[in-house]
Amino acid sequence: MRYLPIGQDLFKYNRENYKKHLKPRSIAVFNSNDIMPTNADGTLRFRQNNDFFYLSGIDQEDSMLVLFPDFPDEKFREVLFLKETSELIAIWEGHKYTKEEARAVSGIDTIIWNIDFHKIFNTLMAEAEHVYLNTNEHIRADVVVESRDARFVKTCQQQYPLHKYERSAPIMHQLRAIKSAKEIELLQHACDITEKGFRRVLAFIKPGVKEYEIEAEYAHEFLRHRSRGFAYEPIVASGANACILHYIENKDECKDGELILMDVGAEYANYNADLTRTVPVNGRFTERQKAVYNAVLRVKREAYQLLHPGNTIKAYHEEIGKIMESELIGLGLLDKKEVENQDKEKLLYRKYFMHGTSHHLGLDVHDVGNIYRKFEPGMVFTVEPGIYIREEKLGIRLENNIVITENGVHDLMKNIPIEIEEIEDLM
Repeated sequence: MRYLPIGQDLFKYNRENYKKHLKPRSIAVFNSNDIMPTNADGTLRFRQNNDFFYLSGIDQEDSMLVLFPDFPDEKFREVLFLKETSELIAIWEGHKYTKEEARAVSGIDTIIWNIDFHKIFNTLMAEAEHVYLNTNEHIRADVVVESRDARFVKTCQQQYPLHKYERSAPIMHQLRAIKSAKEIELLQHACDITEKGFRRVLAFIKPGVKEYEIEAEYAHEFLRHRSRGFAYEPIVASGANACILHYIENKDECKDGELILMDVGAEYANYNADLTRTVPVNGRFTERQKAVYNAVLRVKREAYQLLHPGNTIKAYHEEIGKIMESELIGLGLLDKKEVENQDKEKLLYRKYFMHGTSHHLGLDVHDVGNIYRKFEPGMVFTVEPGIYIREEKLGIRLENNIVITENGVHDLMKNIPIEIEEIEDLM
């Protein structure tokens, strides 16, 4: 892999935590992702299933993890199934894990080639009562492609219809929402790489450059620091494009007097950073741009005070809405009387701030986690308020990544410039 070794302790710790949630006589199965096709004989770059990676550390296709904590024979309580390599595979695709390498990465002693999966699995299922299977249950998921996990659910239930089937997703959402110290270290590394990219583009941006040229500068910096690249499709949006929340074409010229909104993040070891900064193309903010920028920055600072143990996403976002209303009134975009008399189902501030302020962050950019669960230390969130004034062709969003602690928040992006004076000086 491109990233440095993580160490097996993280994955052993994660497996032990997961197994505590299983019922007696339970077997659990996790699949790697597929290599996805494009057209003709083309494929997308492989990206591992995050639940599988979280429990195994294995970053390779055609892999399966089977856990059976109370199976009578200890050597089958954790089993990793891998594709056996060959000279032909090595020539065309490159190196694949040996059993020894997979053992060193995962901390799992029993490594078996896929060809023996059905024989071993049948033996295990004979002793199992409950079967935990994995599915993508993210509340924002729009699943149209059948995954390897989904196919396995079908075949397993057909072959073993009398077992009691359980869902792994709620357990994984519970566990993955709280990041361990090692995970926070990996997230910090992704944020540090993102900082390098941002500082690079500040020296590059000027009137006349293209949005895609800025994207290329980020990519260069990310790749040279062991990142696979962007954690998600980068948004490099100048002028009116900044008012399109998911603008990813990155095709236009950056013009003098405009702002450019950049929502980008580096991936490192499958963990993701998620940064947004908005800067002036010519290196200097106008007075109006400053006023809107500082309003967004104040909302962001207020949000930090609300991200504390015991609060909830719903209450947090409601309070952010009130803070944003005040800022929009101050900018002359909303009328105070109209806000006082507004329909509570059609909040006026939503015209200028139409998305949420925070989401979980981790192995997924929009990471898994129960939105009704109270905030706890170790949770990692984005903080990303924005104001989008389409009639002024002006969109500003500012975003950092934070860890909730017992005593406030730890900002993983505290070293990334955000103050107007900092930005102008560096440009």
